Amino acid sequence: MATHNKRNSGTPLDLEWVYDARVNRSAVERRTATLAGRRTVKKEWQAAWLLRALTCIDLTTLAGDDTPGRVKRLCAKAKQPIRRDMLAALGIADQNITVAAVCVYPNRVRDAVEALQGTSIPVASVATGFPAGQTPLTQRVAEIEQAIEYGAKEIDVVISRTQVLTGDWKGLYNEIRLFREVCGDGAHMKTILATGDLGTLKQIYQASLVAMMAGSDFIKTSTGKESVNATLEYSLVMTRAIREYQQRTGIKVGFKPAGGISKAKQALAWQALMKEELGVEWLMPDLFRFGASSLLTDLERQLYHYLTGHYAARHHMPMG
Repeated sequence: MATHNKRNSGTPLDLEWVYDARVNRSAVERRTATLAGRRTVKKEWQAAWLLRALTCIDLTTLAGDDTPGRVKRLCAKAKQPIRRDMLAALGIADQNITVAAVCVYPNRVRDAVEALQGTSIPVASVATGFPAGQTPLTQRVAEIEQAIEYGAKEIDVVISRTQVLTGDWKGLYNEIRLFREVCGDGAHMKTILATGDLGTLKQIYQASLVAMMAGSDFIKTSTGKESVNATLEYSLVMTRAIREYQQRTGIKVGFKPAGGISKAKQALAWQALMKEELGVEWLMPDLFRFGASSLLTDLERQLYHYLTGHYAARHHMPMG
């Protein structure tokens, strides 16, 4: 994760700040309901936003049937996400357009590192008992250590939802703090809140604050395995927490929506949210990522439509 921003080293746990958190659900719903329609981009501006979205993707495979071959194909797509003829037509054939990272399970990190050798694309690994976070703490820590040993430069840790649901903020802080210490200087840490499993918008806000106090470089909505994954409502709450954390500490923390984002139109809505709530810096992969795989295909199809006026079949945009 190349970044020009100062990393988040965290702060002491401020329980007063956590307990004082308030979220107005109706206001959140009104704000997000009007977002996509109010902020639109057209023609060449839309193409530019779609290209930017592409460069913010953590291209992901987290399946039980992942194989070295599948990971290598995914990495090939990560290195060349847009067809060369389309890049030439867009006038950017000389630019190194890639996705932001490739995200896999710890056991597949070595495959991804080997496939991406010679590029600047980092490998991200999920860890800490993904997706449920219900394994013993020593085992969760060992997964981080293993992934870093294998070459991962970014670690997507998942929290224990039990600590949020029972209000054990100190326990949550201590665990995330430990994960951050294990990541050290060798890997940036994204903390998955699994928002669909949390009880209320207030708890999502509180969990966001605690995760940032504990030193998270990014906070991430979901594992992609919950019944409800990334939504604009959850994302608005989390971005407001990021903004408040920056105002209090001066530190910029990144944001990653993940799960269920498969259409270019959705990507544009999230980009509008980031621009309006946090500013243009959060439209760059240093501070913004999409956790997705199928999104890339639709972005490529929309760019093809921009160039030709019609849509290509999906098999013309293979995943590698």
